[in-house]
Amino acid sequence: MSVISEPAAQVRVPSPVAAAERSRWAALLLISLAQLMVVLDTTIVSIALPSAQEALRISSTDRQWVITAYTLSFGALVLIGGRVADYAGRKRAFLIGLTGFAFASAVGGAAVDPAMLIGARAVQGAFGALLAPTVLSMLTVTFSGPRERARAFAVFGAVASGGGALGLILGGVLSEYLSWRWCLYVNVPIAVVVATGGAAVLPDVRSAARPRLDVPGALLAAGGLLSLVLAVSEAASDGWTSTVVIGLLIAAGALLTAFAWVQARGTSPLLPPRIVLDRNRGGAYLAIGFTVAGMYGLFLFLTFYLQVVRHYSPVSAGLAFLPLSAAILFSSSVISSRLSPRVPPRALIVPGLLLGVGAMLVLTRLTATGSFAGHVLPAELLLGLGMGAVFGSAFNTATQRVDRRDAGVASAVVNTSQQVGASIGTALLNTVAASASTGYLVAHPHLVTAALVHGYAVSAGVAAGLLGTAVLVAAVLINAPKPSPGKPNVLTPNATKQGAGR
Repeated sequence: MSVISEPAAQVRVPSPVAAAERSRWAALLLISLAQLMVVLDTTIVSIALPSAQEALRISSTDRQWVITAYTLSFGALVLIGGRVADYAGRKRAFLIGLTGFAFASAVGGAAVDPAMLIGARAVQGAFGALLAPTVLSMLTVTFSGPRERARAFAVFGAVASGGGALGLILGGVLSEYLSWRWCLYVNVPIAVVVATGGAAVLPDVRSAARPRLDVPGALLAAGGLLSLVLAVSEAASDGWTSTVVIGLLIAAGALLTAFAWVQARGTSPLLPPRIVLDRNRGGAYLAIGFTVAGMYGLFLFLTFYLQVVRHYSPVSAGLAFLPLSAAILFSSSVISSRLSPRVPPRALIVPGLLLGVGAMLVLTRLTATGSFAGHVLPAELLLGLGMGAVFGSAFNTATQRVDRRDAGVASAVVNTSQQVGASIGTALLNTVAASASTGYLVAHPHLVTAALVHGYAVSAGVAAGLLGTAVLVAAVLINAPKPSPGKPNVLTPNATKQGAGR
């Protein structure tokens, strides 16, 4: 009887290309989770603030510092954080920023008095200023091909634009069913997962050239941004014409002008002029700033409208933002990710912003007795569909064709645009709403609720104007063509210099 030997089992060796592809998309997941943690913190604490104020006996005068301490340190240090990421290595900066942010969150959650909570929020902002630009710069250098880059930025844009709404939902659930402290503690498990995966998956990208840190530029940038963010924060309570606000705005203008002068003449500038003088990147930075300023109006005033006027519970108010999150997810994952590789970025950004303008115009029709389905829902759906198309394309444009050694600082400017836009938008719209409500009460002394809603509606009109300005900026300045398969979006240090008028 003959014995027929079976062929040896074939062992499949994973393709290096397939392994690298899986690694990149795993990196995208971790990067997006880290970005989600930073974005969540901009709104989740707002929902928790009333409970925290009662538990720690924070005065009404001091409660704003729970928010402002974060925005001040973040806004003042974000440019420096981007440059540190370029110098120290992005993986190292990512893990340091993540760990510090989680530690500060835990301290804030365990706060026993106002000073401990406010101090923890300031430290959160400092580490967020390192983490946020590092996250975006890692995305920039990980995905350089136009098609995969467009898809990656669509995912990242969905997180950046939808994270704020998700923060309101999560904050309401945690505050009502657990404790306001979990609105800070929640960052810790996210950070543990991301840090563990990041240490194994993320590439250790370092800049070959490591010039000295621009100390004068760093001090001028930090001082100027600190003065600007503090000025708009004070304007929310003292008004734009107060002596303190005017003085801070003058100081911010002088410091930032000096910063620009130093950058134009320095040998190792903190913010190389070539980064912002490119018309497409500069247009994207401005469009992002105006968009965030207008968009935060919806978060701010709809939260008050739902809870104060319509008497929603924190959970119900948070869940009311679900349609917005769903519309953003649909727009970014179905529409933007498919169209981004095929059309110029302006073809997505401008229509998306126009939908945002429409959303704010719908909110100008708010009334004290209006229904959720009649006013709030249409506005959320329009804004979600629009912002899902805007942010991925705008972030992509803001960091495209940038030298690898400048990826961190280019990403930091994106975060600066967001932070300054959010601060100015919140202060401006809050002032407009308060003035409009006061004027309405003068004419109708007993209609307090109607006066509040009138203020919200007027500020929605101003928010529409801010988004309309973003439309004009994007339409005039952003002229980048549709992505070219043969053209990389990240340059090596020896690549052709980027011109200001490209």
